[in-house]
Amino acid sequence: MNRIIGKFEGEEKGPLLICLGAMHGNEPAGVKAIAFVLKMLEIEPIKNPDFKYKGKFIGLIGNLAAYQAHQRFLNKDLNRCFSKSQLDHLNSIDPKLHDNEDKELLSLIEIINKEISIYKPEKLIVLDLHTTSSFGGIFTICQETPEIIEMATALHAPVVTGFLEGIKGTTLHYFKKENTGVDTAAITFESGQHDEPLSINRAIAGIICCMREIKAVNRSDVENIHEDMLIEYSSNLPELATLVEHHPISESDNFKMEPGFKNFQPVDEGQFIATDKEGKIKIKNAGRILMPLYQEKGEDGFFIIQDITA
Repeated sequence: MNRIIGKFEGEEKGPLLICLGAMHGNEPAGVKAIAFVLKMLEIEPIKNPDFKYKGKFIGLIGNLAAYQAHQRFLNKDLNRCFSKSQLDHLNSIDPKLHDNEDKELLSLIEIINKEISIYKPEKLIVLDLHTTSSFGGIFTICQETPEIIEMATALHAPVVTGFLEGIKGTTLHYFKKENTGVDTAAITFESGQHDEPLSINRAIAGIICCMREIKAVNRSDVENIHEDMLIEYSSNLPELATLVEHHPISESDNFKMEPGFKNFQPVDEGQFIATDKEGKIKIKNAGRILMPLYQEKGEDGFFIIQDITA
C-alpha cells in the first residue's frame, strides 16, 4: 500500500491542498473519502467539459503502518508528534532508534516538503480528516486566525476553539509558514464515528466544501447535496464553541468512560461520567461533552466545550 492515495493537478495554478486520512490508523473514513474525491475529479471533466480545477490536490495516508494494522497507533500517537523540535531530534539520532511513528512522521514530512518544492504554491492548505470513537455531531478544529476560522466555517460544522492550548504536537501546531516556507492554513475535520458509513460521505462533502472555499473549484460546479448534508447534520449544533475542560489520561489510569455519551451532549457540573483507578470522575464545568473515549488506545478521556454566542 502506498502512502500517496493520489494526486490531481489542474491546468491553472492555484492553492496546494493536501488532505490527510488515517492519521490514526483506526479511522479509515478519511482515506476512503479522499480516494472517492480523486475519482470524482477524474470523471468531472468528462461529465462537465467546462470544469476546471485550479491548483493541486494530494491525498496522503497519515499513519500507514497503523492503518494496515487497523490500530490507532503502534508505539505512540502520531498526532502528538508534529513539532520542529521532534523532527530535529529524530534527524540527529541513529535511524535504528526510530520507532514506527517516528518513521511515519519523517516520511510524511519528506513527501509534503517535496510536493511544496515541486509545485511552489502561494498558498498551502492542510485538511486533516478524522473520526471519533463516539457518535454525535461533526466539528472542525483550526488555527485560530480570523481567515482560517472563516475557512473552517465554510465546512458547515461547529468550529471549536481552544484546542491548540489544550493539546500539543498536532498537524495544526506544525503546519504553518515558519515550518513550510509558504503561507499555510491547517484545519482538522471530524466527520463522525469511526465505523459509521455516513462519516465517509461527510468527509467527502467536507473536502469538496474546502475546495470551493479556497476557489480550487467554481461554486457552480459543486452540487448543493454536499453542502446541504453538512448543514442538516449540524443544524442543532453551535456554530462556534470553545474548550473549557480537558481530561488527559495514560494507559496506567485504567480510564473507562460510562456508556452512552455522544459528541455535543449537554452535561452538568459535577456529573459522574467515567472512572479510573482513583474512582469516579466528575465534570468540573457544565457544557457539552466532546470525544468521550470509547476505544482501547487514546491519550484523552474527554473534552468539555461551551457554546460561544454572539
